[in-house]
Amino acid sequence: MRDRYKLTIEYDGTGYSGWQEQENARTIQGTLRKAAVAVFQEPVDIQGAGRTDAGVHALGQVAHLVAGRRLRPAEIRNGLNDNLPSNINILDVSPAGRGFHARHDAHLRSYLYAVSTRRSAFLKRYIWWVRDRLDVKAMQSAADLFGGMHNFAAYADKRSGADASTKVLLQRPEIRETGSIILVRVAGSHFLWKMVRRMIGVLVEVGRGKAGMEQVEATLCGPNELPARLTAPPSGLFLERVLYHGDTLQPLSSVAWPPFGSGC
Repeated sequence: MRDRYKLTIEYDGTGYSGWQEQENARTIQGTLRKAAVAVFQEPVDIQGAGRTDAGVHALGQVAHLVAGRRLRPAEIRNGLNDNLPSNINILDVSPAGRGFHARHDAHLRSYLYAVSTRRSAFLKRYIWWVRDRLDVKAMQSAADLFGGMHNFAAYADKRSGADASTKVLLQRPEIRETGSIILVRVAGSHFLWKMVRRMIGVLVEVGRGKAGMEQVEATLCGPNELPARLTAPPSGLFLERVLYHGDTLQPLSSVAWPPFGSGC
């Protein structure tokens, strides 16, 4: 019988080609698998709850790990961290039911995006520096249009797959300004490839005063090239949490920024 474990992981995605394992590419999943093989001394199966793109970070990615050898959760966590580079860290390991699947069982995923209105000597890898003055109230008004069920086809990269549904149910996005950082939270059932980054790009364009509510509404009504042209860089994007039955999302007002060292 093979045992199954739930892993909660944080990582700095800079320099990685995203989560998903790829041939001849440095990925989070591939790096984690190598560490797990070193710990269990046998092949393992690791599947993540979300496929973060190249350069995107995570505060609370979730994965399930299946192995034939039984080890204590603390032993697994310590062993993995001993074999992982410093930019990937296992926050928690817990036993999981045989049917648990990190991706299929998740009912909500939340992302944070950090826009900075000033140049930073320390946070370049974790923000998008926007030189223009931004109207945060206008950005929130535009963000309100994304709440609910919409067709986000204009926000999906064409490589998302022809068979993938472009209808996504989102909670009302939240925006909080703290000092020079504008923090945006987007939470939903699932996300399309590059969808969040394109939403952020559109919101920043609204904040700059270069796009209006009518233009944002039009992006949800059919083919539209605006979101693709405004794709925000991956540096400011974090997979914040993956929520399962019984989990709740803390208010955005209580989220520490920068989040380093705060766990998930």
